Amino acid sequence: MSQTAPYVLVLYYSNYGTTKTLAYAIAQGIEDAGMTARIRTVPTVAPETTSSKPAIPDEGDLYCTMDDLRDCMGLALGSPTHFGNMAAPMKYFWDNTVTIWLAGNLQNKPAAVFTATGSMHGGQETTLLTMMLPLLHHGMILVGVPYAEPALNRTQRGGSPYGASHVSGATHDQPISADERELAIAQGRRLAISATALAQANWTR
Repeated sequence: MSQTAPYVLVLYYSNYGTTKTLAYAIAQGIEDAGMTARIRTVPTVAPETTSSKPAIPDEGDLYCTMDDLRDCMGLALGSPTHFGNMAAPMKYFWDNTVTIWLAGNLQNKPAAVFTATGSMHGGQETTLLTMMLPLLHHGMILVGVPYAEPALNRTQRGGSPYGASHVSGATHDQPISADERELAIAQGRRLAISATALAQANWTR
């Protein structure tokens, strides 16, 4: 662990800004619980990614480094749904985390997932579930959204026990609903509390 202040990493990829909106709501929940949220994104996957795109984006959130991932106390992972799965840029990022996996840097740390789709039945749950798979391989402990959260029983759009989500509409112009935001904040808060508790656990017993 580095000597920087403890933080929970909020790592997302966003096409139209809707997944980014969820990321910031989750970060609010993390901060509300007294933990620092570090927000990062990943670059698009294209030939110019390595040949011409800068290592630091001209605007917006910084790209995630392996140090950002390795040193986090917990992780919130978000991606829009692409054919029922995470988007290629995020999948590419995780395909390059073998060194962290070999070192066990993420073992016993909590993780949460979140997503956004254009349609109500656009594959949110399959995306959330498949995003969990690399996290399980890394030895992380998954944190969802319990039904103790009133908005989970109330929501008419996004939100599930698997993780926060948003339905943005066919043209991705629908703002995040109050229930969707409430669930994202609640998930961030639960993730931060879990990170604090798990950091104090004795895993050598």
